Amino acid sequence: MRRVALVTLVVDDYDEAIRFYTGALGFRLAEDEPRPDGSRWVVMEPDAPGRGTGLLLARARGEQQRARIGDQTGGRVGFFLHTDDFARDHARMAAAGVTFLEQPRHEPYGTVAVFQDLYGNRWDLLQPAG
Repeated sequence: MRRVALVTLVVDDYDEAIRFYTGALGFRLAEDEPRPDGSRWVVMEPDAPGRGTGLLLARARGEQQRARIGDQTGGRVGFFLHTDDFARDHARMAAAGVTFLEQPRHEPYGTVAVFQDLYGNRWDLLQPAG
């Protein structure tokens, strides 16, 4: 079996990002290990271990990486958070201060709303149809 295990997300601060992803999005902190170079190996998972692609939070180093914080995909939706209960997760996230950029909409592929993370990266909250 093959799968994409991790996707790197460039962040400004590890602890700030951990608070957002655990508190506002309900992710779990899967790993947080110091590295010899002073960085950390920080992995966030949206669900139980091994049930989806994790986020590797990588603190930006240098101007080139700092310029990518919040705009890793040039303004496009770059991340897709699937849910089995859109109404529940939308309400919980909105109550936690997550900024939704649109009202929920119903598409042939499911119920969806675009939101942004603490740095401005765009995400879809999506409950697939069917």
